[in-house]
Amino acid sequence: MANILICDDEPSIVKALRIYLSSEGYRLFEAPDGKKALEILRREEIHLVLLDIMMPEMDGISALAALREESNVPVILLTAKSEDADVILGLTVGADDYVTKPFNPAELIARVRSCLRRYLQLGGGGEREGVLSCGGLELDDRSKRVTLDGTQLSLTPTEYGILKLLLEHPGRVFSPEEIYRRVWGGDPLGGEKTVAVHIRNLRTKIEIDPSRPRMLKVVWGQGYKMEKEPTHGS
Repeated sequence: MANILICDDEPSIVKALRIYLSSEGYRLFEAPDGKKALEILRREEIHLVLLDIMMPEMDGISALAALREESNVPVILLTAKSEDADVILGLTVGADDYVTKPFNPAELIARVRSCLRRYLQLGGGGEREGVLSCGGLELDDRSKRVTLDGTQLSLTPTEYGILKLLLEHPGRVFSPEEIYRRVWGGDPLGGEKTVAVHIRNLRTKIEIDPSRPRMLKVVWGQGYKMEKEPTHGS
């Protein structure tokens, strides 16, 4: 069973999360701030982090930035409705998803399962599905390696999932809602913003000039697609 780290300085929130997650059989670790969370991550095998944004000692965004220098473990941000700008920043820094307090238990569990599934599949083996490519970009789903002109890229499990989906269907336009449904596996309501941030992050890694993408294109008012053949700009 997966190990989950809960990082939040509010005892009532931690207690609620403990009840929800322990009932699903997960092994739980707890930290009151980002600094303690990083210490646990360095000594324990953690498969998912639930990370509050506003905390003393080290806030969630700072902890996330430090974490991403060392690990691609999935991170779900715990946010208040008033922290919308922080959510965007957190997704840009490398968070995989977010849930808003107070939590809907069913939604929380669904998002946890989705993140864990992507992460464990990314680390696992499975049948070879071949190498997907676009220009100098290649995704080998057997080894879970993504390279650009022979140089290996470091993608989060969510970025990998989006890229794989688009590469499997070159030229097809996917709406943000469909991308969220397929990659996150949950209700796409409100997921457009999350998808947009991950697309932007992905472009910075796979495009020479993210402002003039050759491969990962936006089709205004419809969604995103991977070009069948790389083009110049747009």
